[in-house]
Amino acid sequence: MKHRLFLFDLDDTLLDFKASEALSFARTLAALGVRDGVDDLFARYQPINLALWRALEAGTVSKDALKVERFRRTFEEAGLDLDPVRASSLYLDALADSVVLVDGAPALVETLAGIGEVGIITNGIEAIQHRRIASAGLDAHVSFVATSEACGHAKPDRRFFDYTVAMARAFSHQETVIVGDRLDADILGANRFGIDSVWFNPGQLANDSQALPDHEVDHLDQVVPTLRAAAKS
Repeated sequence: MKHRLFLFDLDDTLLDFKASEALSFARTLAALGVRDGVDDLFARYQPINLALWRALEAGTVSKDALKVERFRRTFEEAGLDLDPVRASSLYLDALADSVVLVDGAPALVETLAGIGEVGIITNGIEAIQHRRIASAGLDAHVSFVATSEACGHAKPDRRFFDYTVAMARAFSHQETVIVGDRLDADILGANRFGIDSVWFNPGQLANDSQALPDHEVDHLDQVVPTLRAAAKS
């Protein structure tokens, strides 16, 4: 295998964010005294949250604003008189401890840490992502974590990747690969930065974007064989 620096997206690549998000949202609403209609509220929350994250990546909203605004808009839309600031705090605490691993993630990270260096790259919130990585038991094999919050720029911005590789013990474009589920952030970021990429695509979705992954897998246990086979070709 030619690669020695392995950069992993966190959410929906190593950790099942969708499962963690739903559990954390339900715990948040329960703490606020809401137990009925939680599924409907979550269905309202998801597109609002997604739109705000896209705005963050475009640089049009701040991380601090996003944390609260997603709840303010959800509660307003649902006609609920609830405190979005408290909801944000409760949710982030719940999210840090509501960890669900993607199948094969621990074994893959451990294997690649034995070959080279593993870093995590995430547009998530610094303190929360560190807690989630520790809760998942991945921290023993992860050399560094690069977050958009600490960097000040988000994937796929080239400045985020400049920031990331400066944290590595050693870096070369030829020996670095990103593994991630998002074409518009992980794979496009790799394309722009001039490094290899593996698109983790468990849903076997069509690629109708401008991003061009070097490799594609639908299960994490395919990553190592895929990279080894590529090195021999």
